[in-house]
Amino acid sequence: MKKIHFIGIGGIGISALARFMKEKGFEISGSDLKESKNTRELQKQGINVFIPHRAENIIDKDLVIYSAAIKEENVEFKEAKKLGIKCLSRKEALPMILEDKKVLAVAGAHGNSTTSSILASLLDESSVIIGAILKNLGSNMIHKINDKIVFEADESDSSFLNSNPYLAIVTNTEAEHLEHYDNDLKNLQNAYYDFLKKAKIRVINAEDEYLANLDLECIKLYPSKDIKECKTIIKDYKAYTSFKLKDYGEFRILGIGYHLALDASLAILAAQKYKSIDEIKANLQSYMGIKKRFDILEANENLAIIDDYGHHPTEIKATLKAAFEYARLLGYKKVSAIFEPHRYSRLLANLKEFKEVFEAVDELIILPVYAAGEKEVSINLKEHFKKALFINDIKREGRYLVADNGRVFDEGLIIGFGAGDISKKLR
Repeated sequence: MKKIHFIGIGGIGISALARFMKEKGFEISGSDLKESKNTRELQKQGINVFIPHRAENIIDKDLVIYSAAIKEENVEFKEAKKLGIKCLSRKEALPMILEDKKVLAVAGAHGNSTTSSILASLLDESSVIIGAILKNLGSNMIHKINDKIVFEADESDSSFLNSNPYLAIVTNTEAEHLEHYDNDLKNLQNAYYDFLKKAKIRVINAEDEYLANLDLECIKLYPSKDIKECKTIIKDYKAYTSFKLKDYGEFRILGIGYHLALDASLAILAAQKYKSIDEIKANLQSYMGIKKRFDILEANENLAIIDDYGHHPTEIKATLKAAFEYARLLGYKKVSAIFEPHRYSRLLANLKEFKEVFEAVDELIILPVYAAGEKEVSINLKEHFKKALFINDIKREGRYLVADNGRVFDEGLIIGFGAGDISKKLR
């Protein structure tokens, strides 16, 4: 049995690959800098996880796969090279991991996790590898004895070009992770083109500025024309989105917002290649959402606490629109946002847009920047967000949230945004 060791196994994307390879029959181990909920779950599933990184962790391994966060000076990476063990980046390992599957790949700057998770619910016979936790399964990986796999393809390091897509969905092509593309939008767009060109079946948001002019044969969604009568329904504090798509009738999905209807529509158009519309509607009822996407942690007549992964202005704008609608329907008088900026590079590149998008909230609370390995950049955010409340920490105490300055947040709708550790604080 081949022994594969994953460096950085605690990451949401790499952990899914590790779980998948274990199900395929490989002996899996991994390591990370510190223990997390993810590493503890991997241990429970029979994967040996070492904390922290040590040279001896990779002894007697046949292959090492490492996450994008791992640098060449990593002690395990250096030891593997010294011992002559083959080392593959996550990107380089994808062809081997996906080699015997018909890959249904979903890419895009925003909405790709949600679209992937919906497609996984619609095609319930398929294996799944996505970068988020499916609530109904408590996992980011499903292994099925089937040739199809729903795969969340990542454009941030151009690894989606190694996913060998049979079917490709692109939700949008907004500029993100440009540092990987020499800060040239054209390079990013060319990568999306190459990704789509590899696929036999292509589904796109045809109102995206770049995708609108593609010279490839695609199944096209025109959201402004094809999605009609989009509305929110509240039942026992849960939000559902109802909408009509083209001439296929009405669909209903757990969650809130026009952006959710758009993501669901792309998944429905892709799933139609394999299922009837009646089967798709039935399977859509089993969708329970994914963690950290408008994730309602607490809801009663006085207070709602919501956790959201949004960390780019476009995502936050769409989610805030949904939050205001939820607050209106339930009668909350105040909408507050807790913002944990993710990466200095993203914050600085989109500072103007962040300022604009948060102008709508009644109160903005800002946590320290979650650097995600980047070097600290000196920036006085108090000059840019003059009305915001700045705190160093916040934590959940029973039903409420309490800041490190003693302030208690116990009324209205409170939504947290960020891809760092804000989710743990809110929970």
